[in-house]
Amino acid sequence: VQLQASGGGLVQAGDSLRLSCAASSRTFHRTTVGWFRQAPGKGREFVAAHKNHEYYADSVKGRFTISKNNAKTTVYLQMNSLKPEDTAVYYCATGDRIILSAVRDETAYDYWGQGTLVTVSS
Repeated sequence: VQLQASGGGLVQAGDSLRLSCAASSRTFHRTTVGWFRQAPGKGREFVAAHKNHEYYADSVKGRFTISKNNAKTTVYLQMNSLKPEDTAVYYCATGDRIILSAVRDETAYDYWGQGTLVTVSS
């Protein structure tokens, strides 16, 4: 499975941005897809996941929305009310068998996109 993330850029605090992740999987419609991010000098952290329902990190709940377009085998991350602390490289990921209790665990994901940089200025 190949994943191609795009949509990052430089925005100001309060702005919105939509990330896209195109997948090369014919089973995309029944796979779990997640977004993770890694800020400078920090470890990678969970942001959001889609596994029949949507799951979010507390830090982005109410501001970010993950959605899936199965026809286009693409997952989106709509990011609103961006804050400087959202600055990071954002990665999309998917896996073959991700159980519900592991959707927030990066080690459960088998395939990763190359990352797209989001920079939020204050």
